[in-house]
Amino acid sequence: MLCLKGLIVVDAFQAWCGPCKTVVDLFRKVRNEVGSDLLHFAVAEVDSIDALEQYRGKCEPVFLFYAGGELVAVVRGANAPLLRKTILEQLAVKRKVLEHGGEREVVTSH
Repeated sequence: MLCLKGLIVVDAFQAWCGPCKTVVDLFRKVRNEVGSDLLHFAVAEVDSIDALEQYRGKCEPVFLFYAGGELVAVVRGANAPLLRKTILEQLAVKRKVLEHGGEREVVTSH
């Protein structure tokens, strides 16, 4: 999944609470607005993926933004305006990198 071309937004959830249902409509709306093949959404259960162990035991939703297989942004909490802003900003950066080359900043501490 992380090898897909474009921006991948992952709802990292815990088994006891499930994926954040309140943002599903937001994701659909943004996807319809931008109409981009570069935007992908996914869910990942942190309890079953060792690489996401650091997100276990949290009481808030965590959204991970990946581009080029690298973590480029993290949003904690179901903050719809911040999620929308981050999606649009990161998608714009991804397009710029694809069109003009260069590198993007990656998240080293989250």
